[in-house]
Amino acid sequence: QVQLVESGGGLVQPGGSLRLSCAASGFTFTINTMSWYRQAPGKEREWVAIITSGGSTNYADSVKGRFTISRDNANNTLSLQMNSLKPEDTAVYYCYVRTLRSYWGQGTQVTVSS
Repeated sequence: QVQLVESGGGLVQPGGSLRLSCAASGFTFTINTMSWYRQAPGKEREWVAIITSGGSTNYADSVKGRFTISRDNANNTLSLQMNSLKPEDTAVYYCYVRTLRSYWGQGTQVTVSS
């Protein structure tokens, strides 16, 4: 079955960096568009970034220029490099794919605080 397992979250100071990873299995990773979403406390889940099977990317305005989404098709891994982190980036970050239906990972907590 489809599995998405995020890792790499943690506590970081404002201005710092983190790299999230999502290990994918149970579907043909190479042909699917992959996304990152996040959900802050008390807020709705929001889209963060997307990468197509061909490597085209797009970002939410709030993270453009600071975050970079990438994929390693050889290892079925999705990544999100987050730089210049701000307190408002604090959220649970989720990996997402839609094949015949939508699948979400369990999420990884990112906390940006001094």
